[in-house]
Amino acid sequence: MSSSDRKKDIMVVDDQPVNLRLMETMLGQQGYSVRSFPRGRQALAAATQTPPDLILLDISMPEMDGFEVCRRLRSEASLAAIPVIFLSGLDGEEDKLSAFESGGFDYVTKPFGFREITARIETQLRMRELQAKVETQNHELEQIVEAQVREIAEGQMATIFALAKLADSRDHATGRHLERVQMLCRILAMELSPSPAYSHIITARFVQNIYHASPLHDIGKVAIPDSILSKRGKLTTQEYEVMKTHAALGAETLALVLERHPANSFVRMGIEIARSHHERWDGTGYPDGLEGTDIPLSARIMAVADCYDALVSERCYKEAFPHEESMEMIARGSGHGFDPEVVRAACHAGDAFRQVSDNLK
Repeated sequence: MSSSDRKKDIMVVDDQPVNLRLMETMLGQQGYSVRSFPRGRQALAAATQTPPDLILLDISMPEMDGFEVCRRLRSEASLAAIPVIFLSGLDGEEDKLSAFESGGFDYVTKPFGFREITARIETQLRMRELQAKVETQNHELEQIVEAQVREIAEGQMATIFALAKLADSRDHATGRHLERVQMLCRILAMELSPSPAYSHIITARFVQNIYHASPLHDIGKVAIPDSILSKRGKLTTQEYEVMKTHAALGAETLALVLERHPANSFVRMGIEIARSHHERWDGTGYPDGLEGTDIPLSARIMAVADCYDALVSERCYKEAFPHEESMEMIARGSGHGFDPEVVRAACHAGDAFRQVSDNLK
């Protein structure tokens, strides 16, 4: 039976037995299911177990008056939307005001005509049904919008990743480098997140952003000549200076995007990573010579992830190092090249690092 076909459940709360019997008879004849209670506490307990569609509530009752009953209903999330119609012999303006302030939907003064009370009940039930339909439609609309936004966002992320992949492909033998650093950055962020020093920074949004922004770290390499980017063997001092410009170039390119979308936290993190992932904890890195925590956390995480992947991967200028040796080299860089906390996180997540290296060849 649908909600529109079933009998509407009306709860009547009144300390006078004769009033309860009268309402049971009259409402029952109109096809309503009626539950009667002489005390407010009993009614609240019953409503909590099985919420009614509407409540007819007397004011002057022992132990707990109708105003308090209504306030308690409104304080419970599962009961707050139930329409309450006060039925009372009190007809003062202050009494009616108190009824509405406590959360009542309507107020009927005793004695009342039965046609009047049924009309008011039907009005409140109809309004509640319409409200429920609007809420359902709004929820469905929100789901549609969320799905469309998610589809657009996923498409945008795929496009951004493809562009980053295109830039990365110019750097020989990197294979699935971008996929690996994505996973490594997420592992490090998750490992650091419980720390009191980082828990207020590493939110779910931070983890999501660093996962998607990490492939942008070397986007500036599109401007580096092939003769330098693909050179076998050691770069000259002049060539190395040219290579180092990729960090600032990548950040400057992304900064143009941020100008058009200043509230985009993903692009902002991409700028941090692109510009600062070659900074060193001791201040000897580039392009800005930042030191310690002046280096953005996202870039400090990226530095460790990028270094590990470079060590365990074969490149045109080097053989791949074993996992254990790579982790030892990163550990030796703690406090010099890398943030000690990030290094500790990497060492603790060593098995996860190995799995990423083994599974994403």
